Amino acid sequence: MDALLSFAAGGLTQASWWEIVIYTLVVTHITIVGVTLYLHRSQAHRGLDLHPVVSHFFRFWLWMTTGMVTKEWVAIHRKHHARCEREGDPHSPMIYGIERVLFRGAELYREESAKSDTLKKFGHGTPNDWLEKNIYSRYSVGGILLMLAIDVALFGAIGLTVWAIQMAWIPFWAAGVVNGIGHYWGYRNFASPDTSTNVFPIGLLIGGEELHNNHHAYGTSAKFSSRWFEIDIGWTYILILRTLGLAKVRKVAPKLKLEDGGKTGVDLRTLQGVIAHRYEILARYTGLMKRACLEEVSRISNKDESVVNVDAIKSAVHWLGRGEETLAPAERERINQALSQTESLSVMVQMRQELVKLWESSSASSEQLLHDLQSWCHRAQQSGIESLQEFAIRLRRYAA
Repeated sequence: MDALLSFAAGGLTQASWWEIVIYTLVVTHITIVGVTLYLHRSQAHRGLDLHPVVSHFFRFWLWMTTGMVTKEWVAIHRKHHARCEREGDPHSPMIYGIERVLFRGAELYREESAKSDTLKKFGHGTPNDWLEKNIYSRYSVGGILLMLAIDVALFGAIGLTVWAIQMAWIPFWAAGVVNGIGHYWGYRNFASPDTSTNVFPIGLLIGGEELHNNHHAYGTSAKFSSRWFEIDIGWTYILILRTLGLAKVRKVAPKLKLEDGGKTGVDLRTLQGVIAHRYEILARYTGLMKRACLEEVSRISNKDESVVNVDAIKSAVHWLGRGEETLAPAERERINQALSQTESLSVMVQMRQELVKLWESSSASSEQLLHDLQSWCHRAQQSGIESLQEFAIRLRRYAA
């Protein structure tokens, strides 16, 4: 009886509370690493090839600690990128609201995983071997029950708490925080056509997934950090695995390259650089427009313009560069009308639209695009708007 009570109290290890805490942090972190390296960067976006041993370890580990099926996770995530912030996005806070995505993101995941058309259209290329068919997919609950038995065996009754934390870890941090806050609050390096944000510049807790805006700008990149102060611990693990011959990086985001400041012409290298770094360029242009809007707001008095126009310009400052494409048509039109009230803002809005068309065109030849870019830079320099003239000078220096 004493032995049974002792086992119930402390399991096989009789571990102290701090040893249990360390164990919990380690196993949940391995789960996070499995999600970001195996499911996300390797399986969903093919930016990374993992050695079969490493790949199967993560597949087995995620089976035990999450019960997630690779094909389901990959298909749902790919659909999120394909339909981001629009109807059909499996977990957008712009559609479902931040509270539902943050606290009930796992429910949205389960609802989408039950849709066979999602799995068929977006789940291609995922494991389909004997283990997947007969164990991992067929008995997805079996893994988490095995994990429960291991935790209880190691720590006794407290193992139930450890297991509960493991089961809640991914639903909260991945399905909730990344999918919710990562499209609601934070900073943006790139003006990608969605509301994605970098939640924190230090990507340690969620394996680098905190750098969500960087990822949406360059979805197939195996590296999520972009600026010098950003840390992507997932990338650190990738470098270690690559050194050991256990991983191969297939794609990373292009490095920004600026040619000599004395360059005066726009050539094919400039065009290639503009297209490659379009979201970074658009983010810089958005910064110019925001400053122009704020200057206009400070200039306008109630005698000069209506309060409605001032409020609309202030609203534009918030939305510019952060998912303005997701605005309702009426709201977007109200903002555009307000921005068109002054000549300088009207010119900048029009020039921004024309700049975006450069990389959205799928039918124009390189020669036509180059001509359009040269024309754009010329008109920017002739606009009389100092910030726009300086922007055109910098634009000439971009190179692929």
